[in-house]
Amino acid sequence: MESQVKRGLERARGMLGAGVAEAAYVLGNGSRVLAQDTVPFALWAAATHLADYRAAILTCVAAGGDVDTTAAIVGGVVAAAIGRDAIPAAWRTQREPLPAWVRTPGAD
Repeated sequence: MESQVKRGLERARGMLGAGVAEAAYVLGNGSRVLAQDTVPFALWAAATHLADYRAAILTCVAAGGDVDTTAAIVGGVVAAAIGRDAIPAAWRTQREPLPAWVRTPGAD
């Protein structure tokens, strides 16, 4: 069975190279708070900026909508692809500390 998310992901793949406004218009930006309105755009943004964590996050901000959700998805995908060091050092030092139950030794 074909899902709306899958159709959105196929559209997102075809939009690589498009601008953020066009991608958000076609794919959604999470403002409807549905997976089919969030996941395709988030994965488009991650694929578009896979080597640049900061640009990927700022793309979500530029698109508006459910920015915290799209940026969280994008940040996780990009960091998983290129590593924790992809996150700007200033951003890492200014974040809230993780709770003790989440921390891994040497992660801070």
